[in-house]
Amino acid sequence: GSRPTGRVNPHAISVLRKAYGIDASTARSKRIEELPREPFDAVITLCDSAAAECPVWPYPAARAHWSFPDPAAVEGTLEEKERAFGEVARTLEERFRRLLSLPVENLDRQALESELRKLAS
Repeated sequence: GSRPTGRVNPHAISVLRKAYGIDASTARSKRIEELPREPFDAVITLCDSAAAECPVWPYPAARAHWSFPDPAAVEGTLEEKERAFGEVARTLEERFRRLLSLPVENLDRQALESELRKLAS
């Protein structure tokens, strides 16, 4: 992340568990420098502040920005906060399903970047 706290928002953990059966209770946010030093095929930023703050990626990769309102900024009841996280999760799931249906192994970086941008809409 661009400003990791070392923890994952509890609402994100709850949505992953309830909606997808994923136990992310031991997950933590990480600094970009902690990621493996190997090339990535794609780098996708999700919130506008991350797109603005994300440093130049040190490896060649298709880059795209999928703008989402920050669900952690939602104020309201527990249900309203979890609903905001759930909406982002469902949209991400849909986009990744569409991405995985593409012949990504046959796309060069420019074509992959173009497809990633199309998925943002």
